[in-house]
Amino acid sequence: MMQLSQPGQTPLQPGQAPPGRRPRLLIVDDQPVNIQALHRVFAADCQVLMATDGARALQLCRTRQPDVVLLDVQMPGMDGHELCAELKADPLLSSIAVIFVTAQSRPEDETRALDAGAADFITKPFNPTVVRARVRTQLTLKAQADLLRELAFVDGLTGVHNRRHFDERFSAEVRRAQRTRAPLAIALADVDHFKRYNDALGHLAGDDCLRRVAAALRTCLRRPTDLLARFGGEEFICLLPDTDLAGAIAVAQQMEDAVRALALPHPGVEGCVTISLGVSAGTQAQGLVEAADRALYLAKAAGRGRVSWV
Repeated sequence: MMQLSQPGQTPLQPGQAPPGRRPRLLIVDDQPVNIQALHRVFAADCQVLMATDGARALQLCRTRQPDVVLLDVQMPGMDGHELCAELKADPLLSSIAVIFVTAQSRPEDETRALDAGAADFITKPFNPTVVRARVRTQLTLKAQADLLRELAFVDGLTGVHNRRHFDERFSAEVRRAQRTRAPLAIALADVDHFKRYNDALGHLAGDDCLRRVAAALRTCLRRPTDLLARFGGEEFICLLPDTDLAGAIAVAQQMEDAVRALALPHPGVEGCVTISLGVSAGTQAQGLVEAADRALYLAKAAGRGRVSWV
């Protein structure tokens, strides 16, 4: 567990940050002097992101997924209330904790912020110790909530996400792709001749094979927005936002290579365990899973252990 190095201060916990990553904090304020003041408070413990307007802050939330946002209200263009409402309306961003840090101090200002979905409200001029304590509380709460979500959305055998989580994320990404016209890609993978593997070695060995295949597939994902899930049985599915067909084919080929590199002997066939993959992509996101399934059929019909696409 990471701790602050500065003496006399309460350690700031990393929240849901993965091992080796510090908590990610986004400071949004149109006054650079306020950003600098907050940066001094958290620079030693957090990855600090900064934005001076709501549009840039929304972009950073989508690409960098901060754990907590410290948000001013009065900004040009999209103000703090509008940004907070945007975050809470997006299923991919709604878990980000928002703390308003503002010169507004009336009770109705605080009420409006909380109604917009804020987790906390701090008035300027702020006390650094108070801000640290409030952020620490939100990191702890977010970690607990993320853990519960993770337990509900993880496949118990392989440790990757389950079908339920994929379905929810896919629905959200389809809506986002329709709004932004950004490409969305699917890679559907199937372990070749898996029934023969189970018949020859037994189900315990089959379970271990699936775990090792899942771990190999996961190493091929580079971005926090990419998602790998167990789709059912020996099938895995990969969701690749903002990815065109060429990019998805490249990822799928890396996956095929990674599983082949495991060199797991397959007693049911000559050679080692391989996977077949079907890839689809487009700006019209509906029907992508079905298209990837058709491509997977083509890969199997062509001899397995390869990537096909439509």
